[in-house]
Amino acid sequence: MVDVIVVGAGLAGLVAASEAAARGRQVLLLDQEGEQSLGGQAFWSLGGLFMVDTPEQRRMGIRDSADLALSDWMGSAQFDRPEDDNPRQVAKAYLEFAAGEMRPWLTSLGMCWFPVVGWAERGGALASGHGNSVPRFHITWGTGPGVLAPFVRLVQQAVAEGRITLGFRHRVSGLIVENGACVGVHGDVLAEDRADRGRSTNCEVIRQFEQRAGAVIVTSGGIGGNHDQVRQNWPVDRLGPAPKRMVAGVPDYVDGQMQQIAKAAGAAAINEDRMWHYTEGLANWDPIWPNHGIRVLPGPSSLWFDALGQRMQAPALPGFDTLSTLKRILSTGHEHSWFILTQKIIKKEFALSGSEQNHDFTSGKWAEVIKARVLNKKATPEVEAFKSHGEDFVVADTLEELVAGMNRITPEAPLDLAGLRDQITARDAQIDNPFAKDAQINAIRQARQYRGDRLVRTAKPHRILDPAAGPLIAVRLNILTRKSLGGLHTDLQSRVLRPDGSVFDGLFAAGEVAGFGGGGYHGYNALEGTFLGGCIFSGRAAGRAV
Repeated sequence: MVDVIVVGAGLAGLVAASEAAARGRQVLLLDQEGEQSLGGQAFWSLGGLFMVDTPEQRRMGIRDSADLALSDWMGSAQFDRPEDDNPRQVAKAYLEFAAGEMRPWLTSLGMCWFPVVGWAERGGALASGHGNSVPRFHITWGTGPGVLAPFVRLVQQAVAEGRITLGFRHRVSGLIVENGACVGVHGDVLAEDRADRGRSTNCEVIRQFEQRAGAVIVTSGGIGGNHDQVRQNWPVDRLGPAPKRMVAGVPDYVDGQMQQIAKAAGAAAINEDRMWHYTEGLANWDPIWPNHGIRVLPGPSSLWFDALGQRMQAPALPGFDTLSTLKRILSTGHEHSWFILTQKIIKKEFALSGSEQNHDFTSGKWAEVIKARVLNKKATPEVEAFKSHGEDFVVADTLEELVAGMNRITPEAPLDLAGLRDQITARDAQIDNPFAKDAQINAIRQARQYRGDRLVRTAKPHRILDPAAGPLIAVRLNILTRKSLGGLHTDLQSRVLRPDGSVFDGLFAAGEVAGFGGGGYHGYNALEGTFLGGCIFSGRAAGRAV
């Protein structure tokens, strides 16, 4: 018997295990995947962290504060349910952490950040609504692997010292509950599988196992790889019908099974209809997992058209309001939308989410960043590869050729050349007007007032149909599954609650399976950088509570 069992060796699990071991607990860390997948989904991330009033912000001329961050968070979360009390408390505690101890603590572990702070989820509606008032997205040097590195190191050190035991290819199928308390887990030991990180692995069972402990921490992630479960939980009343076709932003082992297992044992789950799926998904031309999708992280300049060829209005602008845009896209009866842009825009503004799509940031070397993003006359190599090989891209010298290519990709929703030309021409006519009424042009000009956007993120305003800015590029955008915003109901100590609100003795949860804390500390909307941050914060709380 050990003191603590942690189920799931992703970021939240690594943090929880290392914190528990630091308190002298004997920890067993289990994961259904192999050792090569240590770190889980976080490995594939861009490494963005939501932090408040940091030296990086101040050096970029950004004035932030805990009060402003709280206002932004609550305006975005829109908590409106009785069960939102714990999520609200966890959100406030995280904001105190993000404005205080978070950066010094992570710095002490060896983490550091790219000096230009990103401005994600800009809102685009009212000051009291969704969105970040200022840039808060801190990209970790080394991206996702850089976020994982200190916690992997702490766990490996504890393994060497005999305080943590690793159990890979152990798939938990049930919790052991005695006298109302969780006292262990049971499940299957799976056959060894050396498949590369992220690829599908076998489910061959070679034996069963049972392990008891004083406490169990569930850190098994969300449901984004299980599209049937995504559709089952889809909020039709808020977003419209669930898409029939989606691309997967996470590997297929992100299937939500541990959440169902915990619920079957008596745990409460709340806000399961709250989820975060991106509208800018690309089918990966070089996939790692089944139906592998990659998200475009767009700057503000691409023209965004729905599947019917109508230009979308604020707040459905690139990088402004994800869920409003998702609802707008699905209102057409189709599941895709289109960017139309120029080579000048794609070079300056297109980034792809993920450690493997940003080798320069992942390397942690300034020389690589300068080579890829400053000296290179094209977009980054990863973006150019998608432009050349991706099934969602069309490149042409004229609008006629561009629209013909777009219609070859989506013959079920043909676009009208004259209608697109009229809308683009009207937009282009506003470029030379300092008093432009076009909301997107004004947003571009505002973005360029921020030094970080002007340097690396926002192209100089220009006419889309100017041949000198070409070639023209069209990108079909798909719905990409990613995060569960709800999950197991927990308190500030990451203790799991029962449906009646009482504590489920011995059972804890952290990370995405717990809605990143509390059962959904985001509420309805995420401000970005809050997924990794929530895993770190809730995993730490769980590890310090057991």
